[in-house]
Amino acid sequence: MQHIRRALLSVYDKTGIIDFARFLAEQNVELISTGGTWSVLSKAGLPVRQVQEITGFPEMLDGRVKTLHPAVHGGLLARRDQESHLRQIEEQGIQPIDIIVINLYPFENTVNAGASRSECIEQIDIGGPAMLRSAAKNHDAVVVVSDPADYDAVAAEIRDTGTTSLETRQRLAAKVFALTSHYDHAIAMYLAGDADAAASLPDHLLISESMRGQLRYGENPHQSAALYGDFFSDFEKLHGKELSYNNIVDIDAAAALIAEFSAPAAAIIKHTNPCGCATGEDLVAAYEQALATDTMSAFGGIIAFNREIDIRLAEKLNDMFSEVIMAPSFADDAMDILRRKKNRRLIRIRRGGGTPARMQMKSIGNGYLCQMADSAEEQVSSWKVVTRRQPGDAEMNAMRFAWSVAKHVKSNAIVYTDDHRTLGIGAGQMSRVDSSVIAVMKAGNAGLSLDGSVVASDAFFPFADGLLEAVRAGATAVIQPGGSVRDEEVIAAADEHNIAMVFTGTRHFKH
Repeated sequence: MQHIRRALLSVYDKTGIIDFARFLAEQNVELISTGGTWSVLSKAGLPVRQVQEITGFPEMLDGRVKTLHPAVHGGLLARRDQESHLRQIEEQGIQPIDIIVINLYPFENTVNAGASRSECIEQIDIGGPAMLRSAAKNHDAVVVVSDPADYDAVAAEIRDTGTTSLETRQRLAAKVFALTSHYDHAIAMYLAGDADAAASLPDHLLISESMRGQLRYGENPHQSAALYGDFFSDFEKLHGKELSYNNIVDIDAAAALIAEFSAPAAAIIKHTNPCGCATGEDLVAAYEQALATDTMSAFGGIIAFNREIDIRLAEKLNDMFSEVIMAPSFADDAMDILRRKKNRRLIRIRRGGGTPARMQMKSIGNGYLCQMADSAEEQVSSWKVVTRRQPGDAEMNAMRFAWSVAKHVKSNAIVYTDDHRTLGIGAGQMSRVDSSVIAVMKAGNAGLSLDGSVVASDAFFPFADGLLEAVRAGATAVIQPGGSVRDEEVIAAADEHNIAMVFTGTRHFKH
């Protein structure tokens, strides 16, 4: 690439543009600009021409058309090593453009600010992405700067050599195509609309999120990791160490579970599984009973609440080590106490925290699996009692509670509860019977009786043995989806032992 002689500048974000343009002018680079950018540079006393002088056409249609012209794109796309290209632009009186400095209309910010549809549509940039892509395609000969953060590095190279290296131009071109891809993705998602998007999975999977920061490592120290997207629009870190990959996964799981309850509730999460959950008259009562489910596993866990944490609760929380404490708010005196643990993270759950993503994705060897989130509201009215004995009101309330927890437990999931607290949880076993054995063992270790409890199973019992395990433990009612070819066998076993059983018709596998 030869020395830079001609620049086109057209930026919405004017950060640093005067200084960068002044530097270019000092290097004897001719400056060309559009509308608002031209006005800013002119007022700063810089020698700058308007783009309409180059195109011979005025800006049209309220600025919608100003750079979509061969005088601009010919100057960007002409190959400098091809005589026919150079001859053609010379015949048309077009001069090469060696560097462009462009950033785009703030479409996403406009949408996020709640602007009207017409305002959002007007913030769809057409000329900017077109010029960026033209220059990026021809990066062998054109420098394309789309981010004010790159001004200083580009200026340093030009100052030293009068031009830039191919390596730099290629890096900047890659950045442009990532930017325009993200920009188009945001527009596509907006135009598709939430209602239409929720109706079906997309024909083309579009994933485009900005990195919010590198993480120390992933699940294990040898795995690199980073956070993308708008996680911190739902959660705010108020205190403590940097969040780890595993912290973030557990925070998301804890918020989803605690969002199930309207009464004062506490949930303790370890490795995305609940190790205790309860509701109560207040948060202290809920926390004490959630903790009592499994005090050993709760150590070093994530503790979530759905009400403000007061000083009384804070004093109790300080008695046990926890990685993260989450709540919608913290009283000032409670914060004073909780901040005494310097490394423990305190997270404020913002409005929307705990709301599941509309679509869930999992990467696999050479592709992605996508599914709609398991967020459908439970239709209790459609639940069906399939046994001779009808559940009592207390049992029905307990089954509602158990079912709310079970959907957040890794499969195979077995959850024993009463009407407001977990008593034993078995998670992630290859056999549903093994999960039940573990849940009973956990309750025994905690000194909690399962006599009169209810049990929830996230999927059907394939054989009667799982139900009989619950009978031996002392459960009097069972809630499960149903749907096994041996349902009648399981129902008969329940009737034989005078167990009430409800089929929900909905499975809650969580792999």
